Amino acid sequence: MTENTAVNSPTDDFSAALARTTRLSRYAQRLLAANGPLLDDLRQNQGRPFTRVEMQAALATASIDDEAKLQRALRDLRKHVMLRTIHRDLNALADLAEVTAAMTALAELSLDAAVRQHRRWLGEMYGEPVGHDSGTVQELIIIGMGKLGGGELNVSSDIDLIFAYPEDGETRGTSETSGVKKISNHEFFTKLGQRIIAALHEVTADGFVFRVDMRLRPYGDSGALVSSYAMLEDYLVSQARTWERYAWIKARVVCGPAGGLEQLRRPFVFRKYLDYGALDELRKLHGQIREEARRRDALDNIKTGPGGIREIEFTAQVFQLIRGGREQALQIIPTLAVLAVLAERGLLPRTAVDELSAAYRFLRNLEHRLQYLDDAQTQRLPDKIEDQQLIAEAMHFAGYADFLVALATHRGNVIRHFEDVFTAEPGNGECAEARLWLSPPPQPEAAAILAAMGYPNAESLSRRLAAMRESSHYIGLPEKNRARLDGLIPRVIEIAARFTPADATLIRMLDLLEAIDRRESYLALLTEYPPVLERIARLASVSAWASDYLRRHPILLDELLDTNALLAPPHWRKLARTLQADLDHHAGDTERQMDILRHFKQAQLFRLLAQDLDGLMTVERLSDHLSELADRLLAETLRLCWPLVAGKDAPPPRVAIAGYGKLGGKELGYASDLDIIFLYDDSAETQREQFARLAQRVISWLNTLTPAGVLYETDLRLRPDGESGLLVTSINAFRDYQQKHAWVWEHQALTRARYCAGDPAVGEAFDDIRLDILTMARDAAQLRKDVVAMRDKMRANKKLAADTFDAKYGPGGIIDIEFIVQYLVLAHAHRYWELTRNLGTIALVRIAADLKLIPRDLGYDSADAYREFRRLQHLARLNDQRETPVPPDIAAGLTRAPLALWDCVLGDTA
Repeated sequence: MTENTAVNSPTDDFSAALARTTRLSRYAQRLLAANGPLLDDLRQNQGRPFTRVEMQAALATASIDDEAKLQRALRDLRKHVMLRTIHRDLNALADLAEVTAAMTALAELSLDAAVRQHRRWLGEMYGEPVGHDSGTVQELIIIGMGKLGGGELNVSSDIDLIFAYPEDGETRGTSETSGVKKISNHEFFTKLGQRIIAALHEVTADGFVFRVDMRLRPYGDSGALVSSYAMLEDYLVSQARTWERYAWIKARVVCGPAGGLEQLRRPFVFRKYLDYGALDELRKLHGQIREEARRRDALDNIKTGPGGIREIEFTAQVFQLIRGGREQALQIIPTLAVLAVLAERGLLPRTAVDELSAAYRFLRNLEHRLQYLDDAQTQRLPDKIEDQQLIAEAMHFAGYADFLVALATHRGNVIRHFEDVFTAEPGNGECAEARLWLSPPPQPEAAAILAAMGYPNAESLSRRLAAMRESSHYIGLPEKNRARLDGLIPRVIEIAARFTPADATLIRMLDLLEAIDRRESYLALLTEYPPVLERIARLASVSAWASDYLRRHPILLDELLDTNALLAPPHWRKLARTLQADLDHHAGDTERQMDILRHFKQAQLFRLLAQDLDGLMTVERLSDHLSELADRLLAETLRLCWPLVAGKDAPPPRVAIAGYGKLGGKELGYASDLDIIFLYDDSAETQREQFARLAQRVISWLNTLTPAGVLYETDLRLRPDGESGLLVTSINAFRDYQQKHAWVWEHQALTRARYCAGDPAVGEAFDDIRLDILTMARDAAQLRKDVVAMRDKMRANKKLAADTFDAKYGPGGIIDIEFIVQYLVLAHAHRYWELTRNLGTIALVRIAADLKLIPRDLGYDSADAYREFRRLQHLARLNDQRETPVPPDIAAGLTRAPLALWDCVLGDTA
């Protein structure tokens, strides 16, 4: 091809473009030959899309006073829209989105026009349909399914519709139609539906608008043409099958008010929990799609054939069906948008999404070019050589062979990713583990089998398995659940034997199965994703607490699916945006919002736990993340509770939450309480009672036990005047208390305190007060006496076992190191501001050593000992131990430096 450097006139450009259009579309040729005005319209408007507004204007100016004129107006509009869309697309003036948007708008406006006209004409005959209970006039609701529902309609597509109306009743005449014959609402809307179908579907001398397919309605071809919402809900709840849930993903009201439908559609399609129970049915659908694709007559079909459009749509919609109830972002409809979310959430690899999206655009563009030839509803590659060349040219290839190579590449990518979605197959086989459960031998023999597998307490385990199988709980399970459990337990027996301690691992896994065995979706998840069982066994072998946490919150099983996401460091800003969007979506539903907060905490806590057990977290890093998690949840809880107290339009409250103790020092553990206080700006003194109610509401949200558990236990005793003090304190009152009335131990507490959430200005004022208090010059000798006296009082109130060492309270343990740091801060911060930084005990010990306030070796060794004590404390908590006993020989090594440092700093090694 040689480049033409001459400047072409607009007429020349249009002529060349028109020649390409008529060469590549026989349908466009026929339109132009039969209708002269179309050419003028095309010449004037080829530079702009055919918009919804332009279509509305065309229908508004048409004279429509009978059915024939309505049909003629709609068909004439279709010709204009089709010709301009074909012309723009074939000449690279439009993209796929413009084409599908134009066709979707044409369908919606055609339906709207048909409804308006025929509704008026029927109303003159029968009156207005009125709801029996509400007494309000009823509207026909047209639900678009498939590509119409997705806003992805192609140029020669039929439209899949379902007709519904909100409420049964009968028609009622108006003053102008008082003598009309009354009929039921069902009969009225049936007549209306029949007329709408004819208005679009019927082939007249002017052609047709859209072929209409009603087979997706309840009971298909044998069902009523229209359904009331009550009929529709009853069908969806009691009769609909999984494939219908799949179809209803793309359901959308295209004519009439949409609110009522969403209340039916969302709970039907998107289950509250991860719906792995649907996988069996989806697997059957997958098999049917694959079988259909392998048929000889389907190989050249780019929609239903291998690697076709249907497989891309199915790949995207499987994730929507399973996970859409949990992940709001997946409740969107367009295929490309869904694929983008799958990549963003890490549910499909980015490369897979890129390849699927590219294939989708390629195949949809190809689909249109096949249909441009003769306006035929086809997705089949042409047999005729001349048509093959036209398609290659329309797809911008030099020849058909080059086109086929590109097509094969895209289809191959689709096939690969389509199959990857369903690679996991349930295991089977008659192994020893299966025999133990499915046809158990006498107990001595069962114990011998377990012992041979490596279970030390084989006899007690064999009794546990027998009791579980003979229990009324197991016998009373639904048959499908029992079948899944029968497939899972042999695999659990085999997997648990690989971990130490094997006995405890198996018992914890069996406890989990008994907790979830009435939830078929969870059993399906474990069946369909064998690697999850391995991860559960690993957690169970290391931590009784983690196993129990998973048992109490089985919704977290989903977190084990994706190792990359599970072990990725949290991106708190991104997570906070997602959390806020989810909470705002359920505004007004307090119970749901409280559960969302709890599920968010559980998911992030579980991910941190997995990373901790994998050795990816230092003690400091883990505590930082746990503290950040608490900050985010406090901020959201405060934000959500304020409108409940002050009204939704109230300006943000001048209130902040300050954290003390482990939260304040960024040293939270897995099950730490939150020590918090509430502060407010003195300029908002008139709102004190309102702020008190806000604090009460926040505490209630944190402490309330919901089906999703408790968010956090809280302790407010560190507020001014302790339990007898006010729930909220003004900044000035807080400053006055700290300067004039606080005990030394309260100033010690300030060394581990910080602003966590709420009004930044109030938080900054708190930080300023904290800095002023910590940097006060003090009598070091008196301070030493006060700190030692407080430690002695604490020791006297805590009785320790004589034969073991407690990591927290023992001499030279966690508390002693914290008291040393608190003394150093209060004694020296007036000279060394670095000590006021809220960096945690380990960092502050090292800073004091670097400042030569303490011997460097004792400081650094004490910091290392503190880290190890905290690590042991985490491990103890993970195995449900409230105390942290340390073997004497290990304790002797760890306490050497802290005891020496205590003696050096506080002069007392008691």
